[in-house]
Amino acid sequence: MAKYLLLKHYRGAPEAVNCVPMDQWTPEEISAHMQFMADFSGRLVKSGEFVDGQAVAPEGTWVRYDGEGRPPVTDGPFAETKDLIAGWMVIDVDSSERAVELAGELSAAPGAGGNPIHEWIEVRPFLALPPNFAE
Repeated sequence: MAKYLLLKHYRGAPEAVNCVPMDQWTPEEISAHMQFMADFSGRLVKSGEFVDGQAVAPEGTWVRYDGEGRPPVTDGPFAETKDLIAGWMVIDVDSSERAVELAGELSAAPGAGGNPIHEWIEVRPFLALPPNFAE
């Protein structure tokens, strides 16, 4: 088994087919989308492939080390992931093909009008430890 990050984007990937922003969806469309996500996650829990997943709020802060006792906090001018990342899911699957298959299913989440979003899902494998790494 290998872990993969399925990364959902607000923007930064090629535009989704049904790219109406969620803040313009009806309450029913939001409910349908959230139910799809819960059902999708539930299937992966049953198959043993689900590790974790979360939607993330658009608010965020950049922090970095800038000397002892001085972590600067800024809202730019860096590429802001709070404008890019909508949420993520970690899966533990047998192959990269399975990770891609699941990402394709996740891309079909309903959006405006109840139609699939066809959003791009970034699939990123977790780094494996080198064989000589002692835990």
